[in-house]
Amino acid sequence: MYCLLFRHGIAVSSEEWNGSENERPLTKEGITKTEQVAEGLKRIEIKPTHLLCSPFTRTRQTADIAKEILQIKAPIQLCPELVYDQSPMLLFPLLQGFPQDAVVMCVGHEPHLGQIAALMIFGKNASGLSVKKAGGCLIFFDGNVAVGRGHLEWWMAPAQLRTLRKGSH
Repeated sequence: MYCLLFRHGIAVSSEEWNGSENERPLTKEGITKTEQVAEGLKRIEIKPTHLLCSPFTRTRQTADIAKEILQIKAPIQLCPELVYDQSPMLLFPLLQGFPQDAVVMCVGHEPHLGQIAALMIFGKNASGLSVKKAGGCLIFFDGNVAVGRGHLEWWMAPAQLRTLRKGSH
């Protein structure tokens, strides 16, 4: 199974937002850059079979963009397990329920995604792993999805993913 951990795009800053944190939306720049990143993912033939996202507005908007551009047929599944105040361990049982040939895109937040990646790859927390806004990493599981069983395929910043949409692979 492949798991694409993907961070939401650029959102309105907390200081500029008067509403609740979970309703903070993407900015116009965030929408544009997320669309460009999704085009980069499409160019390298990332084809998610499942799409999970935190129930926050900015992650739902990011998931909507990915669903459209990557032509993901599966419905978006809102997952409280992807909210940043949840234990990163909660995602593992959820991922274990998917078929071995699944490509699961998980749209979430930092520092949560970096913590999940560290558990997947190293089997423990590791400092310094951070997914930039509209950036992501692809982790492969050969067999059971479990702590420390993931193999890092790639980890890219949004600028790298946006560049891919223009070039050949």
